[in-house]
Amino acid sequence: MQDEIEKGRKFLKAVDYEELEKKFGDLKTDQQSGVAPPPLQKPYPENAVLIDLVEPDNFTCGTVPLAQAIGSRKSHRNFTDTALSLEEISFLLWATQGVREVDAKKVWTKRIVPSGGARQPFETYLIVNRVEGLEPGVYRYLAIEHKLLHVSDSGDDQVERIAEACHGQGFCGKSAVVFVWATIPYRTEWRYSVMSHKDIAIEAGHVCQNLYLACEGIRSGTCGIAAYDQKLIDALIGVDGKDEFTVYLSPVGKVA
Repeated sequence: MQDEIEKGRKFLKAVDYEELEKKFGDLKTDQQSGVAPPPLQKPYPENAVLIDLVEPDNFTCGTVPLAQAIGSRKSHRNFTDTALSLEEISFLLWATQGVREVDAKKVWTKRIVPSGGARQPFETYLIVNRVEGLEPGVYRYLAIEHKLLHVSDSGDDQVERIAEACHGQGFCGKSAVVFVWATIPYRTEWRYSVMSHKDIAIEAGHVCQNLYLACEGIRSGTCGIAAYDQKLIDALIGVDGKDEFTVYLSPVGKVA
């Protein structure tokens, strides 16, 4: 067990380049080797029907002052049965992964949240229970287009599957929606190779904290969840668990 603890502590430290060079020799990344960058966003079928979201310029929600949102931020584990509006979901998605600029060469995107090399390694999935205008089921946020892509329909047991995937934390299944962030590690590995993974973990924190503050801005609540069953949650959102897998999730709902 102590060996595993030491491995975990090493993961938290800055990269020891001298040690890596002794072990692997040349540390040239795929980017430095001239390999084409991976897509900035997971592809989707050309004939897919996309769901329009409310554009950022048209937001009327999220008007709580920043200092108030920071001061009142906390984790919520009790949600009402009230649905979120499509505008509120649009605001939360924009606040966590909204795109400001896309590189003409398709190497980076500048977004609302910071990312090493602007590589932005996450795909955002929504497991919807109660959102006005959306049928229950799984959706993926297309950040570049600011639209939603329907991934799969809801089963009769969706609430139970969410709770099971969260190790029995029933409140997760009772939320209006669950934000699930899956990483495609190669987006960052292409540029930073073995130095990527600490960076990906740090960036998950940036994204979730923005969700916390944005939820305060619409008088709702959330709770970051790191205790989940990897295979169950990956299966629920439909990712392969190897080249794309869940790293963090957070249920959102209205609070009393």
